[in-house]
Amino acid sequence: MKAEERWQARFRAPRMTLPVWARLAPHRSIYRCNASGTWEIYAWDRTGVTRQVTNRPEGTAHGAIDPTGQWVYWFADNGGDELGVWMRQPFGGGPDEVVAPDIEPGQPGGIELSMTGTAAISMAREGSFTISLANRGEATRVIYEHSEAAWVTDMSLDGSLIAINHAEHGDFRHPALRVVDPSGREVGELHDGREKGVIGLKFAPVPGDRRLLTLHERRARREPLVWDPMTGEQREIWLKDAGELSAEWYDDGRALLIIRGNRARTYLHRYDLAGGGLTLIDTPHGVIEAAAPRPGGHVEYSWSSASRPHVIRSSSGQVVMSAVGPTAPPSVPVEDVDVEGPGGRIHALISRPETGNAPYPTVFLLHGGPTGHDDDSFSPEAAAWVESGFAVVRVNYRGSTGYGSAWRDALHGEVGHIELSDVAAVREWVVARGVADPDRIVLCGTSWGGYLTLLGLGTQPKMWAAGIAAVPIACHETTYEDEPEGLRAYHRALLGGSPSEQPERYRASSPITYVEQIERPVLIMVGVNDVRCPSRQIEKYVARLAEHGHEHEAYTYEAGHGTLVVSERISQMATQIAFAKKHTDGH
Repeated sequence: MKAEERWQARFRAPRMTLPVWARLAPHRSIYRCNASGTWEIYAWDRTGVTRQVTNRPEGTAHGAIDPTGQWVYWFADNGGDELGVWMRQPFGGGPDEVVAPDIEPGQPGGIELSMTGTAAISMAREGSFTISLANRGEATRVIYEHSEAAWVTDMSLDGSLIAINHAEHGDFRHPALRVVDPSGREVGELHDGREKGVIGLKFAPVPGDRRLLTLHERRARREPLVWDPMTGEQREIWLKDAGELSAEWYDDGRALLIIRGNRARTYLHRYDLAGGGLTLIDTPHGVIEAAAPRPGGHVEYSWSSASRPHVIRSSSGQVVMSAVGPTAPPSVPVEDVDVEGPGGRIHALISRPETGNAPYPTVFLLHGGPTGHDDDSFSPEAAAWVESGFAVVRVNYRGSTGYGSAWRDALHGEVGHIELSDVAAVREWVVARGVADPDRIVLCGTSWGGYLTLLGLGTQPKMWAAGIAAVPIACHETTYEDEPEGLRAYHRALLGGSPSEQPERYRASSPITYVEQIERPVLIMVGVNDVRCPSRQIEKYVARLAEHGHEHEAYTYEAGHGTLVVSERISQMATQIAFAKKHTDGH
């Protein structure tokens, strides 16, 4: 198989997410899969019947199943614009219906479901965040509304308690946690103070059990906490092992599944609440995208590594299921490197091509977020670059998750420039060690990674041979004007206020400020319905590029912030590879 055929086969190979089952009917599950050519919702009865629930031209990003297994829910937007309403359909098939026909469309903040048929729906609209309760045949009731960001995190099985994360104190990045009853009356509140968020996870999966599983940051990382909002009783779950923690309930509510991420890999542990015993669960070396305990005590999880594609496994040793179709060809493993940077030690991942000789043409592939991180999971994008003869370097710069609260929260003041100083340190390291050819290094990224690409081309013009920015922020001020309310809240938290309150920070962190200094060609990829990085600010940036005579190309596609259509992803990847080769092969 030729190189181009191999990397395209990785995109075309069907992939599925971890099946999520109904709490009271665990034989009924839903998952997302791209076997049809777009990411859609599927219903799976574990007795053997599987069917596709949604069929939307741009795909479906969000889905849920109610605890009784009677209904499948999904969010319906328009062309990927992330503005719409929640729909539902009977698990076995039937007509679609709007969940709450009497509320206006908005940006989704989540949906949580009770065994009584109640849906708690959070939406963001201009100047307002609301949480409403919807029951079939009844008027929808707003139980929470505020101008600062808020979203529903869970509802107890019996519908008597609703958990809400909120930023009423003004810090979207470190929310507080409130539990209310169906009238909206406060039952309990957890707020650990400045720069210490409390994240709501799930109520215990037992009818009548009021305990809420949460994450706190009292010891410089996220760790599990079990909280009874009625009595105020708290139990912190502490592990000596390094890494960021999350957790899931076991089916009987007597134990927790601890998911520990450390240095780009994932580990699973069982924690027994009665005696505090901790047991490591045997899993392959790599990354677990999602995991959940099944009734009976075994754990199902979605696993991959950089060299081996995704599969749904069980702690019992079996492969649970896989999408129907050809398996993705394997790729190369990653190498871990640690580089001393201006703010501390930086963890980076390197993938080397199997052909050619070092120093290689190299792509610095920057992750989005910024509160995300690169890891040892299977990536068709990274594999495509390697297959095309490029080394790939991925940097978990300051602002990334997975390395403690201080590293994640290090973006203060010089947002964008902080991350790029870490990227520059890793660039110096790979050049000094003969991995990367200094004249053939391409800066590339999507979303926040695309933003850093544009900023890097303007502030580090001598370091890069070219830049590829997919759905980037080019101007923070214009983005703030056009983006939904939830993203404005994040902007205010990150930059210390709105553009009118912090004009100099918005200007200093915007790529458009440095357009005149660009020396290398840039490819910009734009989703026409993107609300996260809206097209108007990119159009302003492209106009400035043209005004200064800078070489640039623009690629526009009919979707939002990225695409859920496999053929479009292949087209975008081919365009990026061709652009990078064009501007590195001549050196």
